[in-house]
Amino acid sequence: QVQLVESGGGLVQAGGSLRLSCAASGRTFSSYAMGWFRQEAGKERDFVAQINWRGDSTYYGDSVKGRFTISRDNAKNTVYLQMNSLKPEDTAVYYCAASPRAYTSSIYYARAAAFDYWGPGTQVSVSS
Repeated sequence: QVQLVESGGGLVQAGGSLRLSCAASGRTFSSYAMGWFRQEAGKERDFVAQINWRGDSTYYGDSVKGRFTISRDNAKNTVYLQMNSLKPEDTAVYYCAASPRAYTSSIYYARAAAFDYWGPGTQVSVSS
């Protein structure tokens, strides 16, 4: 089992940057694929990005491709989401998630159901 806590959210102007962090507890962090999702009030949770356990394979949602970068440091039990060129439509609560599953294709990680463990979320607000 793994427990997750996000940090780094806040208010930023359009065009700005933020880096989210997700600290994980547990000795088996390096065996999990990690993901980021986001959710606006009253809407479904949307896939943002995923990274495999080694950190050498990543997958992004179309709306963030080229602007966001996911990375991980297994020695620090932490996964990051670097967000650049932020837009007002990026405003949401951002959630970190861990999956014990090893899919042959990253596309299967684009579903919230692929992840078993979730953090409480961190708010990101982008003003225009």
